[in-house]
Amino acid sequence: MKKASSKLLLLDVNVLLALAWPNHQFHAAALKRLEPSKERWATCALTQLGFIRLSSTPAAVGTAKSPGEAARLLREMVNEPLHVYLDVLPPPVSKTFMPMFDAILGSKQVTDGYLLGLAQMHRATLVTFDARLSALAGPDVETEILSS
Repeated sequence: MKKASSKLLLLDVNVLLALAWPNHQFHAAALKRLEPSKERWATCALTQLGFIRLSSTPAAVGTAKSPGEAARLLREMVNEPLHVYLDVLPPPVSKTFMPMFDAILGSKQVTDGYLLGLAQMHRATLVTFDARLSALAGPDVETEILSS
């Protein structure tokens, strides 16, 4: 049995969706990266709420679940020993996050900027499918871009 790594992976919403939904275009890539891994992986209120919202949206997942069903599915996913819940979410205007917000180009990157700051704060790697996040991350934040 492999020992759990001390590395912490903060999963963005799309990676969570890909893990949960077999019809997601990146489901195989997410499974390939995380299933054999013994690394700790994290979510926070922001990513969990995004997962529930998008899992309840037919346009996002095809056959949507109700918010209650999506929350139960998420509970099953996070109920494993390698999951870490980041329960402290600092104010977005704290000094940790300001450089991220200064670097973003538009409103669609606000959540990304916050997640990058959160990853930096927890010395985690932000795992995403969005290659543009590497440019926002800067030298102090580690990102891992998954591809299909």
